[in-house]
Amino acid sequence: MTAAVAATILTAIWLYIVGVRAMHVVWSRAMQKGTHTKKTEPWFQQSIMIDPFARILERLHLFDSLQLPLGSYHMKLLILNGSDWTIERTKANVAASVSNGYAALTVCAWLSFLAKEQLLLMIGIVFGSLLAVRPIIEAGRKVEQRKQLIIIELPEMLSKLMLLVGAGETVQHALVRCLVLKETDKHPLYKEWSDAVASLRNGQSFSSAMERFNRRCAVQEVSIFTTVLLLNYRRGGEHFVLALRELSYTLWEKRKAIARTRGEEASSKLVFPLIGILLILMILVAAPAVLLMS
Repeated sequence: MTAAVAATILTAIWLYIVGVRAMHVVWSRAMQKGTHTKKTEPWFQQSIMIDPFARILERLHLFDSLQLPLGSYHMKLLILNGSDWTIERTKANVAASVSNGYAALTVCAWLSFLAKEQLLLMIGIVFGSLLAVRPIIEAGRKVEQRKQLIIIELPEMLSKLMLLVGAGETVQHALVRCLVLKETDKHPLYKEWSDAVASLRNGQSFSSAMERFNRRCAVQEVSIFTTVLLLNYRRGGEHFVLALRELSYTLWEKRKAIARTRGEEASSKLVFPLIGILLILMILVAAPAVLLMS
C-alpha cells in the first residue's frame, strides 16, 4: 500500500512539474513525420526532465539557498570545461541530476508496487539520492585527476624547456618547441599550453598569456612555474635555467609522491576482488561438508 501511494504521488508531482503545455509540445514534436529517435532524445530530455526541474528549483529558491555548494560545483565545471562555461549550464546540470534521481525513485516505486516488495522502494530512495549527488562527486574526482595529470607532466615539459633555453633558444620559441609531437587535445597541460602559445602568436604579451595559462590550469604548481617564468624569462641563459632547475627538483618529488599514491590506491582496489574470491572459495569448500552433515 505504501509503494502504491508513493508511486502515485511521485507521478502526479512529476506531471504537475512538467505541465500540460510541455506535454502537448512534446506530443506534437513526437507526431511530426520524419523525426528520428536519436535526434529527439536530447530535446525530449531537455523538455521533459531538465527544464521543468530547473524551473521548480528556481521557484523554490533552492539555487539561492544552496549558493555555496552551487558555486563550488560551478568552479569545478569551469576548470574542466573552460571559461566559456556559464552558471546557467551549471544549473541545468544540477536540474538534470535531480530529475534523474527523481525518475529513478519513481520507477523503483512503481516496481515496488507491482512486485509487492517494499525493499525496492528503499533501494529507489538510496539509488535516487546517489544519482542526484553523483555529478558533484564526479566533478571533484575529475578535477583531482586533472590536477594530477598536470603535475605529472609538468616536470618533463620543464626539463625540455631548460634544455632548449640552455641550447640558445629564446623562451617563446622554446615554449613552441615543447609542444612538438604532443597531442594537445587529450592532455590538459598540453591543451592549456597550446592555447598560451596561440595567444602569443596572435600578438598577446608574454605576461598576459602566462597569467591566463595559470588561471586556466588552476593548479598551485603551475602558478609557481609561471611566477618563476615571468620573473626570470628576460634574463635568459644560465639565470633562467638555474631558476627552473631549482623548481624542477620540487616538481619531480611531487610527481614521485603522486605515483606512490596511485600505486597504493591500485593495490587497495585489488583487496575487494580478492575478498570476493576468498568467500567464493570458502563456500565451494564448505558446501559439500554442510550437505553431507545434513
